[in-house]
This record gives sequence, C-alpha cells and structure tokens, in this order.
Amino acid sequence: MNKIIFLLFIIGLFAFSANGQNVNILSLTDAIMLSREQSPASKQAETRKKNSYWQYRTYKSNYNPQLVLRGNLPGYNRDYFSNRLDDGSIVFQSREQINSTLNLGLNQPIAFTGGNLSVNTNLNYFNDIQQDLDRFNTTLVNIKLDQPIFGYNPLKWDRRTEPLRYEESKRNYVEQMEFVSRESVRYFFDFLDAQINYQIADFNLTNNDTIYKIEEGRYNIGTTSKDKLLQVELQLLRSQQDVTQAQLDLQTASQKLRAYLAIKSSDTLQLILPESIPKFDILMQDALMYAKMNRSDYIEFERSRIEAERDVAEARKQRFGANLVASYGLNTASDDFDDAYANPNDQQRLDIGLAVPILDWGRNKARIQTALANQQLNQYVLEQDIQNFEQEIITLVRRFEVLRNQLQIAKKSDEVADERYKVAQNRYLTGKVGITDLNIALNEKDAAKRSYTKALRDFWIAYFDLRRLTLYDFANKKLLYIPD
Repeated sequence: MNKIIFLLFIIGLFAFSANGQNVNILSLTDAIMLSREQSPASKQAETRKKNSYWQYRTYKSNYNPQLVLRGNLPGYNRDYFSNRLDDGSIVFQSREQINSTLNLGLNQPIAFTGGNLSVNTNLNYFNDIQQDLDRFNTTLVNIKLDQPIFGYNPLKWDRRTEPLRYEESKRNYVEQMEFVSRESVRYFFDFLDAQINYQIADFNLTNNDTIYKIEEGRYNIGTTSKDKLLQVELQLLRSQQDVTQAQLDLQTASQKLRAYLAIKSSDTLQLILPESIPKFDILMQDALMYAKMNRSDYIEFERSRIEAERDVAEARKQRFGANLVASYGLNTASDDFDDAYANPNDQQRLDIGLAVPILDWGRNKARIQTALANQQLNQYVLEQDIQNFEQEIITLVRRFEVLRNQLQIAKKSDEVADERYKVAQNRYLTGKVGITDLNIALNEKDAAKRSYTKALRDFWIAYFDLRRLTLYDFANKKLLYIPD
C-alpha cells in the first residue's frame, strides 16, 4: 500500500471512530476463514456431504438382514356373494367374516447371486361370524429361497460403484470448500477494488479542488488562461461524479461481500491489501500427479466406466428371465389356537418361472447394441474429459508463473507511478509543467494502482484454483484430502 493510500486509510479510520462507528479490519485470510465457517455456500457443501454419507449408509444396509413384521389385523368383510347350487342355479348369500394374518420374517439378500433368503413364521386366523366358525392356520417356520437364474444382479454392481461414489463425494466436498475459498477471494477483491477506487476518487477530488484554487489564483493575477481554468474546473466536476459513483459501488460491493461471508454485524468493513505472497515452486509432473491421485474427477471417470459396463450387462440379462423359488417349512391347521402349533406337517414348494421371448422383432438386439454404443460413447467422452482436465492443469501451472512475474512488475510499476506523480505535482506547483502533464501523471498513478490490485486478484484466484484442481497445498507442502 503506497503512502497516499495508507494515509487516507488512517484518516478514514479516525473519521469513522469519531462518528462512533466501529471499523472491522478484514484481511484476505479472515475472509476465507469466515466463508469456510459460516457462508451459505459452505453450509450447502456440508449438507451435500451429509446426504452422500447417508446415501452410502443406505447402500450398505441393503446387504444386511432385515426383520420385518407384516400383518392384516383385522381383515373384516361383510357382503353378499354369488353361490351356484347343485341344480345350476345361483343364489346370493350374505356373509360376515374376519380374516387376519400375521407374518414375522428375517430376510437376507445374497449379494453374490442377487437372490434372497428368508426365514418366516406365519399365523392366519379365519372367523365366520354367521356360522360361529373359527379356523387357525400356522407356519411354525418356513425357509424360502427366491433366486433369479442368469438374471441381472444389482447388488453385485452396487458393490463396485457405490464405494466409488461415496469416495467421490468426500473429495468433492474438499473441492467445493476450496471453491468457496476461491469465491471469497473474488468477492474480497471486488470490495477491495471498490474501496481503492473510492480512496482514489476521494484523493483526486481533494487534489483537484486544491489545483482549481491554485489555477483560480493564477487566473486572477493573469498568469494562466481562462481555458486552463475551465479545464481544471471540468476535472473537478468529474472528480465529484467519480466520488458519488465510487460510494455507490463501495456500498454494493460491501453488501455482496457481507452476504457471501454471512456477516451479520453492521460494522464498517475495511480491507487490507494482501501483498504477502507465498513462495513455492510447482513442477508440472507433480501437479498432474496430485490431480490424478486426489481429484474426484478421476474417481468419477472410473465410476462412469463401470456404470457403462453395468448397463451393457443389464441389457444382455434382459434377453430372457427365469426365477427359482424353493421353500421348506412346518405348518398345521386347527379349530383351536392351543392346537395350532401342535404336530406340524412338512410344507414344501418348488417353482421355476420362465419368460423366454420367441420372436421379439429385434428388440433385445437393439437394446444390447444401444447399450454397447452408449458404452463406446462414454469411453470417448471420458478420454476427452481426461485430456481437457490435464490441459486445464498444464495451462494453470504455466499461467501461474506468468502471474507471479506480472505481479512483481505491477508492484514496481505502482511504486514508480506513485513517485512520478509526486515529482509532477511538485513541478506543477513550481510552474514547471502544466495541468495536462499533471493529469497524465495522475491517471498513470491510478491505472498502476488498479493494475497492481488486479494482479493480486489474478494471483490469489489462480492459487486457490490450483489447490482445488490438485487438492494439494503447494505453499505448505501437504495434501488437502487424505483418504480414510
């Protein structure tokens, strides 16, 4: 921060204090910390992380046994029904019945085969109210296997894709938080630009007001022309417009920064120029290595490849369907509940269902070829995505060194332009240069200050882009994400 800007900052600070307003000094590090802790964007990232965790827990639970109680208590029915007599005539008779069921079953999915193994116990109760008739049908125990034959097994494929999806979400959370940091840098510099523009405009207004008074005095004694006096007056009016616009821009940028950082207090914000730049070297091969090792994109690439294989497998398995249902149990029936579980008999069942298309007019072939074409397309897209991603890393690393050099040049230019303006101002006061030369020096000073601020902005945004794309902190030489 040059001396003029620093002086204006101190004067402004005392002015705010004198008016009883609190001033909150905010550095770039403070803004990043606030954005990661309390910004709406960070809260959204945190919520997505929780959603991904519970989705993963849901996937894991699909392989665990489940104890389920089912029933219909009671099932009451009162109506008329048709009854065909022995002579062929039909009569409508009334009935009033209760038919209740209760089942307790333990189900265990079989991940290797895609089937389901269950152990069940049942109790069925029938009561004919009109005939005062009770019946109990019980199954003491029933072991049942429900197994698709040569069918698509989603549990098998979920074991390959869902752990990758969860790992991808964890890495994506770290990337989102780095993006939050990157956006806080952008909002910080938007406000900083507005703050510096206001300071420049206010300084120029004060300076042009002084120059106008000097020119007015010279005009009164006849040492300057009316044309130069009008030129200075016009410059003063423009400065007044610039201050008004700068105040509006400063308020707008302040509101946007407060909203993004979720700052609730009404304290006046005063930003500090982040001139302390971390020093580190970046090797291209290291950046690519960390990106491939850490980024969620590479997990997503692998998951997409497996999902394409899964879709082909599912299409092939749909050519025909077969299902095996086998069960063995012990059951009995009785008019009395006390005898419902006495002396149970064997209960056995075996069913094999088939669904084989004889003529489908090429439907299965079309479905399989579509899945294969999508798999090939997915492979081409993945290859292009990988190339684009690697190119993004290469471009950023190369640009990073250019930005570092540009920052050094911009800083030196700012210092030179500021010194040149001081020289031009002194020469103007002694009458050695005119107002035009002074204005040129002033504009160059302002442009150099803005250029230096822009160079700082570009550097810090690129710095956090590099962290986000590699999940590696090159400044502190540490990983931003460590797998479990």
